[in-house]
Amino acid sequence: MQLATHDAAAVRAVPLPVTPWCLFLDVDGTLLELAEHPQAVAVDEHLMPLLDRLRGVAGGALAFVSGRTISDLDNLFGRSDMPAAGLHGCERRDARGALHVAPVALEQLAEIRLGMRRLAAGHPGLMLEDKGAGLALHFLKAPELETQVRAEVALLAAPLVPSFTVLDGHAVIEVKPAAHTKDSAVTAFMDEEPFKGRLPIFIGDDQTDYAGFAAVRRFDGLAIAVGPRVKSEWWLPGPRAVHRWLEQLAVRP
Repeated sequence: MQLATHDAAAVRAVPLPVTPWCLFLDVDGTLLELAEHPQAVAVDEHLMPLLDRLRGVAGGALAFVSGRTISDLDNLFGRSDMPAAGLHGCERRDARGALHVAPVALEQLAEIRLGMRRLAAGHPGLMLEDKGAGLALHFLKAPELETQVRAEVALLAAPLVPSFTVLDGHAVIEVKPAAHTKDSAVTAFMDEEPFKGRLPIFIGDDQTDYAGFAAVRRFDGLAIAVGPRVKSEWWLPGPRAVHRWLEQLAVRP
C-alpha cells in the first residue's frame, strides 16, 4: 500500500506511544472510506488481521467507538468478539463480552421518527437510518438540502431536548439520547481491564469524535484527527494513513 508523500509525512509526524497503550477507533471515515450509504462501505481484507495484531499487542485493549449499532459493527467486520461502543455510547460491549445498554424510552422518538420518515419520503436523495434508540438522516446524495434538513430535524427534535440531542455529522444529522456519548463510553472502558492504566489513543474523523478526544485527553492520551472535518493536536489525512500508522503501532508494545 503506497501513500502519497504528504500522507507518509503525516504518519511520521504522529508520535508512537512509549508506554503501554489502549486504542479507541471510530469506523466510518477513520478505518473505512466513506460511502454514499452506510451499508455500502468496504472493509479491506488486511484490516481485521491488523486489528487482531493490535489487540494482541495491547492485551485486548482495543475498542470500536462508533455511531453505528454494535449489531451493525458485528455484521460489517464479521466478528462479535470485539469490545465496542455503538450509537455514540448508548450501547457498549466490554472486553468480557457483557452488553451495557442505555435505558431509553423509545416511544419518545415515535413522533420525530414519523416526521423524519415524511421528510425522507419527500426527497429521493435523503435516507433515514433508524437505529432504534437514535435516528440519522443522511443527505450525501442531496447536498443542496442540507440547510433545510438541519433546520427541519432541529425543529422536530426540539420537544425532546434536553433528554435527546441533535448531532451534526458529515452529510448526516442525528438525534440520540443526550446522556451517553463517545466520552462516556471511553471513560467507562478506561475504568475496566484491560484498558485501565494504559495510555488511551482515540482516532476519529467527525464532529461527534470530539467527545472521544476530550475523554482521552483527561487521561493524558493521544487525540488523533482524521481528514478535513476535525482538528486536534495530531492529524492523519484519511483511512489509508490511519492504517499505515496502525501498522507502526502494531509493533509497539
